[in-house]
Amino acid sequence: MTSRLLLVIAAMTSLTLAMCSRDRAAPAASTDAHRVVSVTPATTEALFAIGAGDRVIGRSRFCDWPPQAAGLPAVSGFVDVDLEAILQLRPDLVVGSRGPSAARLGDMLGSRGIAIWFPSLESFASIDAMLLGLGDRTGHVAEARQVVERSDALALAVERAVSEEPPPRVLMVVDVTPAVAVGPKSFADEMIRRARAVNVLSDGGPWQTVGVERIIELDPDVLVDASVDHGLASSSITPEAPGWRNVPAVRKGRVVPMADPRVLRPGPRVSEGLAVLARALHPAASVPGLPAR
Repeated sequence: MTSRLLLVIAAMTSLTLAMCSRDRAAPAASTDAHRVVSVTPATTEALFAIGAGDRVIGRSRFCDWPPQAAGLPAVSGFVDVDLEAILQLRPDLVVGSRGPSAARLGDMLGSRGIAIWFPSLESFASIDAMLLGLGDRTGHVAEARQVVERSDALALAVERAVSEEPPPRVLMVVDVTPAVAVGPKSFADEMIRRARAVNVLSDGGPWQTVGVERIIELDPDVLVDASVDHGLASSSITPEAPGWRNVPAVRKGRVVPMADPRVLRPGPRVSEGLAVLARALHPAASVPGLPAR
């Protein structure tokens, strides 16, 4: 699987009840952490957004925003975690989003008395809760509230801007070999709905492998190609791409390349991602302006 798909899966994957029980058994998180390791891009962005960036001492290899985060020591990837590297940094808190490596990491750190926090990031509301939780844990409660208020206000403004637009039926693809698309029960599915669109994948898990025959059967009005690498404007889904020429949306030129990382990252810029998606789906609407990336 591509690194982009791994990041998406990390953002959307729920853990089992066993993980929840581990969370309850783990040491209580510090209410004023000063040495924080963040192992997912969303939590790293959140810490910097609420003014706690000076407390972040380690990150994952995929943490690329804000730019100053790239200068921090990298201690993990998606499933690979360098426990020794984390311990050498002497953190008083390790944070990240729930994902396949969270249970193992929680066990390793919890047994050493290091506070951990791996919140769910499956909705806009849970992203707000993550921001507020990090604010509480780092002494930046007021700043976290301000970030949440700005994000919520932008999301509502975007929804109002497209509320009268006809909703297209959309399939958002996050990888093409094989095709993996956004399903229900995820923040990305909520983003599709709040951008005034209908997700054609209404059943199943939050990310699903779908064959071309199934895509033809679903017959979306628009294909959002979020498999595009950051910084590229062209789509990897074209009539010339093997298997895609028979998809009606592809033949009709209704493929929207979506390289903006804000669209698939459940962090403090998620409402900006909503604005990006809404503008792409409804180009004639007056979607609120976006801050520079």
